[in-house]
Amino acid sequence: MLDLIGAYENYLTKVKHASANTIASYMRDIRQFSDWLQMNEDVDVVEASQVNIVQYLTHLENDGRSGATVSRCLASLKNFYSYLVSSGFLESTPVTDIRIERGEKKLPQILTGREIELLLAQPVCTDAKGYRDKAMLEVMYATGIRVTELIDLDIDEVNLELGVIKCTGAKKSRTIPLYPAALRALTAYIQQVRSSMLAYPDEKALFVNVNGLRMSRQGFWKILKHYQQTAHIEKELTPHTLRHSFAVHLLENGADLGSVQELMGHSDISSTQMYTHMINQKLKSVYEKCHPKA
Repeated sequence: MLDLIGAYENYLTKVKHASANTIASYMRDIRQFSDWLQMNEDVDVVEASQVNIVQYLTHLENDGRSGATVSRCLASLKNFYSYLVSSGFLESTPVTDIRIERGEKKLPQILTGREIELLLAQPVCTDAKGYRDKAMLEVMYATGIRVTELIDLDIDEVNLELGVIKCTGAKKSRTIPLYPAALRALTAYIQQVRSSMLAYPDEKALFVNVNGLRMSRQGFWKILKHYQQTAHIEKELTPHTLRHSFAVHLLENGADLGSVQELMGHSDISSTQMYTHMINQKLKSVYEKCHPKA
């Protein structure tokens, strides 16, 4: 993919002749947004939605940033996406009708248990692609790993006998168990079809595309969107939605916060605490809807 942020910086410098301070400010805002997208939603800036941008601005507010800082960031993103549209990189800008409202928290969506069941039931194991897709979706929900961690998995990081995968992150690795259905799906993929899909016999990637090479984030994104449509799930669904759902469902069923933090690979427990807030908000919503005096 082109370095669109670099191209925009070049545009500001050579075409707009913006000041050094202006360029530095814009680039800082856009790169910080891009880093946040990668860490929290596993999407590129060209894939970002209006919801992603609102969530990021809310994150800045919750992080104690001033209203002026948040407003400046919104202006930076608005100008950046206007450039992408005018240059033909995007058809439309996601920065439309966004207003900063102090104190409003936009929490990520999660799938219900029923929606998870529908999604996981979509891949049909009648060909190699079906076996692979089934295994990928099951592993994503079973482990809560990021999509970048999923596609970075190598075959030697799977232990079918113990029913675990070893996930190597930026700072440390963690071992995550698989529930029985996920283990069965992964075993079937590895033992029955993976070798026939490989472009090269010594390919290390656990999951490969139709060309037999390592699956890309964009490739998995398209696969997920396809099954979202066939499952008729109307919520906004991204690879990170499965990660959010994994965490909330564990906590709802009695998991302690520290264990969820370790499984998620969060270095700071405050990142994991967001999910307890989501559960509290859900309970509050149910209370207000169902209590006769609410």
